[in-house]
Amino acid sequence: MAANLGLFSDPSPPPPISGHVPSSRRRPSHDRISFAPDSSHSASSPSALGVPARHGSRAESERLAASQRDLPDEDARLVVVGDAPGTAEAAARLGLGVGPAGNAVRTGKYSVLSFLPRNLFEQFHRVAYVYFLVIAVLNQLPQLAVFGRGASLLPLSFVLLVTALKDAYEDLRRHRSDRFENNRTAHALFPSPSNAEFLPTLWKDLRVGDVVRVVANETLPADIALLSTSDPTGVAYVQTMNLDGESNLKTRYAKQETLSWAADPGRISGVIRCERPNRNIYGFNANLEIDSRRVSLGPSNIVLRGCELKNTAWAVGVVVYAGSETKVMLNSSGAPSKKSRLENHMNRETILLSLILIAMCSIVCILSGVWLGTHNGELELMQFFRKRDYSGGDERNYNYYGLGMQVFFIFLMAVIVFQIMIPISLYISMELVRLGQAYFMIRDTNLYDENSNSRFQCRALNINEDLGQIKYVFSDKTGTLTENKMEFQCTSIRGVDYRGRRGPLVGDTASQSIRVRDEIWVPKISVRTDPELVRLLRNDGETKEGKNARDFFLALAACNTIVPIVIETSDPSRRLIDYQGESPDEQALVYAAAAYGFVLVERTSGHIVIDVLGNRQRFDVLGLHEFDSDRKRMSVIIGCPDKTVKLFVKGADSSMFGVINRSISSDVIHATKTHLHNYSSLGLRTLVVGVRELNQKDFEEWQLAYERASTALVGRGGLLKAVAASIETNLEILGASGIEDRLQQGVPEAIESLRQAGIKVWVLTGDKQETAISIGYSCRLLTGEMTQIVINSYSRESCRKSLEEAIAMCSKLRTISPSAPNDRVALALIIDGNSLVYILETDLEEELFKVATMCDVVLCCRVAPLQKAGIVALIKNRTDDMTLAIGDGANDVSMIQMADVGIGISGQEGRQAVMASDFAMGQFRFLVPLLLVHGHWNYQRMAYMILYNFYRNAVFVFVLFWYVLYTAFTLTTAITEWSSVLYSVIYTAVPTIVVGILDKDLSRRTLLKYPQLYGSGQREEKYNLKLFILIMMDTVWQSLAIYFIPFLAYRHSEIDGSSLGDLWILAVVILVNIHLALDVIRWNWITHASIWGSIVATVICVMVIDSLVILPGFWAIYHVLGTGSFWLCLLAIIVVGMIPHFAAKAVTEHFMPSDIQIARELEKFHNSDGANRSEIPLRTLMQQQQP
Repeated sequence: MAANLGLFSDPSPPPPISGHVPSSRRRPSHDRISFAPDSSHSASSPSALGVPARHGSRAESERLAASQRDLPDEDARLVVVGDAPGTAEAAARLGLGVGPAGNAVRTGKYSVLSFLPRNLFEQFHRVAYVYFLVIAVLNQLPQLAVFGRGASLLPLSFVLLVTALKDAYEDLRRHRSDRFENNRTAHALFPSPSNAEFLPTLWKDLRVGDVVRVVANETLPADIALLSTSDPTGVAYVQTMNLDGESNLKTRYAKQETLSWAADPGRISGVIRCERPNRNIYGFNANLEIDSRRVSLGPSNIVLRGCELKNTAWAVGVVVYAGSETKVMLNSSGAPSKKSRLENHMNRETILLSLILIAMCSIVCILSGVWLGTHNGELELMQFFRKRDYSGGDERNYNYYGLGMQVFFIFLMAVIVFQIMIPISLYISMELVRLGQAYFMIRDTNLYDENSNSRFQCRALNINEDLGQIKYVFSDKTGTLTENKMEFQCTSIRGVDYRGRRGPLVGDTASQSIRVRDEIWVPKISVRTDPELVRLLRNDGETKEGKNARDFFLALAACNTIVPIVIETSDPSRRLIDYQGESPDEQALVYAAAAYGFVLVERTSGHIVIDVLGNRQRFDVLGLHEFDSDRKRMSVIIGCPDKTVKLFVKGADSSMFGVINRSISSDVIHATKTHLHNYSSLGLRTLVVGVRELNQKDFEEWQLAYERASTALVGRGGLLKAVAASIETNLEILGASGIEDRLQQGVPEAIESLRQAGIKVWVLTGDKQETAISIGYSCRLLTGEMTQIVINSYSRESCRKSLEEAIAMCSKLRTISPSAPNDRVALALIIDGNSLVYILETDLEEELFKVATMCDVVLCCRVAPLQKAGIVALIKNRTDDMTLAIGDGANDVSMIQMADVGIGISGQEGRQAVMASDFAMGQFRFLVPLLLVHGHWNYQRMAYMILYNFYRNAVFVFVLFWYVLYTAFTLTTAITEWSSVLYSVIYTAVPTIVVGILDKDLSRRTLLKYPQLYGSGQREEKYNLKLFILIMMDTVWQSLAIYFIPFLAYRHSEIDGSSLGDLWILAVVILVNIHLALDVIRWNWITHASIWGSIVATVICVMVIDSLVILPGFWAIYHVLGTGSFWLCLLAIIVVGMIPHFAAKAVTEHFMPSDIQIARELEKFHNSDGANRSEIPLRTLMQQQQP
């Protein structure tokens, strides 16, 4: 043990590497670099005290707290190591769960037998489908049969078939993926009396309790607790990209008690008592019992299914969760479904249409009852109502059930005839339009991020149009407004600020390179250094100031979880050290330490190697407490080469100054606080670093408490936090650091554009207040003209008072210039997370809402993830305004899912935000074209398409209604049943879909130049109840023109009903398509083909239907097609029917123009470049041509 804490400073070349990991990225390890230990030690050293090389664990993080709960027997699982049958037997004997029989996974929803019933069950969750099913069933009854039985089933069958085929194709792909995954090969241990060996085994055949061996670059087949690795200290490196999208390597460890098992697999035995399967991918709580000893297992000892083993030759572990119980499978449910606002509003209009339908059916049945009562004596002689059947000799009732039943039947028959008043095709049309809109958003090069090589992702197709109605944007700061690429800028060491002069990039000198054998190793990223600080470290290292500076940078190099990875270069003698870790802040600090000569070379579970100014030294990691949001700091206990034991702590200033001994160097603390304020004012992220030298008693007390807490079965997480808090006291301040997180390109311009569009931008960040305010000014969120209202309170009453004063101030400032809203005083609310603790979910929420909505900008600092979601809910639950949340990290997931629209940034913090979002993109600035261009287009297209679908079906139904009034209310139709069926499917469906995808009211350039045009969607100008009523009035007029012009023209002629019906159906189709053509703004060849092609297709279909002898109305169209009256009627219908619509457009556009109409006129007369180009070029469909 003495050698473990010796001085490792011999710079002599190490022996040749004995092994090689098959990767271009190599991890520096003990078997690659030989360091000569100093065998001398003192009685006070940790080695002499019997201190093992490692006591730390990575399980103490706050994000793991959920798994560190109590573990009673009913929530536990027993795993017999190396004995899958024994695991199942033990579970059955003790009544504990063990899970499924195998490791096979199934993501497919259906089987061959279950597809039809389950798919139909899911589809009929839509109430409209149930409505049309009831209509089709009613039509099958002889008493109610209006259409042919087959024809009545066709529309619903078509919709169900298309959806079923889509679902079947998607599920087939899932089944293929499942088969590939389940038939992959792993190596499982097969014990035998003579020799245990690892043999190839299919993934689906693995069981809980099996011991598995994985080699480098292989994927883990199940959730595996590590037992041994190729590294002598038990460390393994894994990549979790398949799990959470993060590409940085993570460290996992095998316990020292099980490391020797790999040499003799036959000795592998033991029992693991762990928690039941759960979804927490960051937590694991278990104990391993071997040789009557209990060894604690935590998140750092488990590797999850889907992770890849990297930079580690092999690893051996035992399966604890398999198949559908693995954490990745339990987390595969996806984000919650959202519904667009237009679709919610559509329900209102659907109800109104239902009321119109009921009214029409009621009118028909009442008038029918009156007519039947009036002609009661004549019913014997009428075809449809005669009471007796005399053909067979026996008198019996025939096709008549009395007046009351007949009226009821008439009502149901009217519902069948007028059923398409509620358009069944609208749902499919909306899905197709959204799919087309998503295609163009994905292909938009203005939303493509070259830095990350990522395109825009549309992960939720059902809320595209909501992008055009956003009123509030809630944004994270780090990684969303900023690049999340941290750069070390300055430091304060023991009250001295080193941020004056900055030398050249260290990469241009040899000051930070180290020699390993015949190779030169250089950190991958260079950092500018302060020449004065460099001289202090190198020339005055023995002075008090020099020792303090060395301890500071030693803390930066040691107090982290960074893994150094060595990358090969084109020069065989030169290698790059790539520091990988979960935190960009830690990476920046370690690169800064390397720039000043403290180069982290190697990290294992028990020690780290740091090249200290050219002198390689080994430091034993005796304990590690990771960062958590309660303590807001992390610490590491290091055994130094000089036999001392030091505790290095770094964290937020708010938590660090509470554990620093203020009796020591109070002037240094005051100076450091001043420097921190200055750094924050510059927008820098700050951390405070402290140290404490531990004596033998302190260390032994911590060691005993830590071992007791880490093996506890109940409340392990809380005990570990308490141990960390107990040791992190009486610190001596070393200094502070300032790290710059640069703004992303175009962020200030984007925020200004959003503000001009009437969108309020709120920033919710975990940074301290000064940093957030500085970034607010940098990105133009805050301006010098704004009056800032700051709320920093530490009690409920203080919060209440601050809010009341804020409301009074806002009201006073608002009354200064009420008649000049453009000149009013701009307000900004700045509030911290501590105040929100006393406000959210209390009666003070309403006060906060009043203040926030009166302010132009809201900036929330030091907020927790759930507080972010609470702020979003504050607006979402109290207003009808649409909310959008945008973020890049796991701490933004709750906010993204709470908002109406959630956008994930593909940034440096993994893909948790992307996976939980509705849309994903690479930069914040893309929000401008996404909302102002695509959002505006999507909203106006979808709004028009919905209203147009209501209009076109209502016109057709009203024509049928007028005909019923003139045919003794018998509900016979002159229009053939097949034309009625094909009307919504073929005759008029395609044009509305094409226009919904391609039409544009304004060009991209105009929408970006005048952001105020976005207000059209916020004010719901394109879809509202007033427009619906006007369209219904226009519908009634057009139906009257369509019906009565031919009726009056042919009422005294010998034309039959079928010929008149063909004229009516052609008139309806031509009129609704011309109505659509009049509203189209940007024409292209696809729009022309769809509109005029639909009219031609209708004529062809009518001619084909009338050419079939088996169908009624044989040859009817040909009786009128060649007459002049037919064409005159069509012309008169078009002219008369379009008069109100044309007149309304002319009046509104010339006398009451909207902002959009004015902008359109500007485009016409100024003819800015590309203003009239279409979304689709005229020669190809595959290449988008933007304006």
